[in-house]
Amino acid sequence: MTNKRKTAKKKKKSTPVGKIAAVVLLFLAAAAVVLLLNRGSSSFQKSLYPLKYEKTVKTYCRMNNLEEPFVFAVIKCESDFESEAVSSAGAKGLMQLMPDTFTWLKTKTGEELPQEKLFEPEVSIKYGCLLYSMFIEQFGSEREAVAAYHAGPNNVKKWLKDERYSSDGKTLSDIPFSSTKYYVDRVMKTKEIYQKLYY
Repeated sequence: MTNKRKTAKKKKKSTPVGKIAAVVLLFLAAAAVVLLLNRGSSSFQKSLYPLKYEKTVKTYCRMNNLEEPFVFAVIKCESDFESEAVSSAGAKGLMQLMPDTFTWLKTKTGEELPQEKLFEPEVSIKYGCLLYSMFIEQFGSEREAVAAYHAGPNNVKKWLKDERYSSDGKTLSDIPFSSTKYYVDRVMKTKEIYQKLYY
C-alpha cells in the first residue's frame, strides 16, 4: 500500500525547456507591469508637480542665476501655483511675498508698482527670484536662503553665529524654529522631485 501511494503521488517532471520558457514569460510580464506602473506614476507625479508659468520661471532664473527646479519647488510649496493666494500673515501671490518686502525690493528695481501687482504671476516670480538671488548671494546656499525667506535673514544670521545651530558659521546644521525647519526640508525635497521628473 505504501509503495502504491508513493507512485500515485509522483508527478511528471517538466522539461528544462518548459521551465526556462515559463521563467522568461514571468520575467517579461513583471517587466511590463513595472514599466506601465512607472509611466503611470510619472504622469501622476507630473500632474501634482506641474511646470506652470514655465516661460516666466525660465526667464527670471536666467536673470538671477537660479536653478529652475528650485524656483518651481518654492512656488509649489508657497502657493501651489495659485496666483491669488494670500497667507494668514498677509503674504501674496505665487511666491508669497510680504507687501513690506515687495516695497523694499522695488527700491532695487526702481519700479513703481501697486501692491495688487503681486497677484500677477510675472511680478511675483520676478520679485521672488530677485529676493532669492540676494539671499543666496548673502548666505551662500539655497537651503540657508530658504530659511531666510521663511524666517527672515536676521534670524539666519543669528543662528549661524550660534554653535548649537552651525559649526562653521556658514551652514545650518539645525534650525530652531520647527515651522522653518519643516518648510526648508519641504522645499528642498520638492526640488529633488522636480529635478527627477523634468531635468
